[in-house]
Amino acid sequence: MMDNETSTLHNRLALFRAEAGLSRKELAEQVGVNPQTIGFLERGQYGPSLELGLKLARVFGVSVETLFSLDPFAPLAASLAAPRLVEGGR
Repeated sequence: MMDNETSTLHNRLALFRAEAGLSRKELAEQVGVNPQTIGFLERGQYGPSLELGLKLARVFGVSVETLFSLDPFAPLAASLAAPRLVEGGR
């Protein structure tokens, strides 16, 4: 059962799109939606259908869970620094 506090869907769509060098228009064309839809998704103003979530994950070659989460993602800098701390790096 889901409570109201976890109803926000978090995503890394803008991060993956920027890393891939895609414009909103280019990504929208690849998944068959309007470029405005990509903007709404990136800002968290719209939750994708299961089909759209799967299509987006496929474009980037990642799992849906890598792209979307019910919990906020850790900041990217913290995610990158964590392995170094475990390895004893600086």
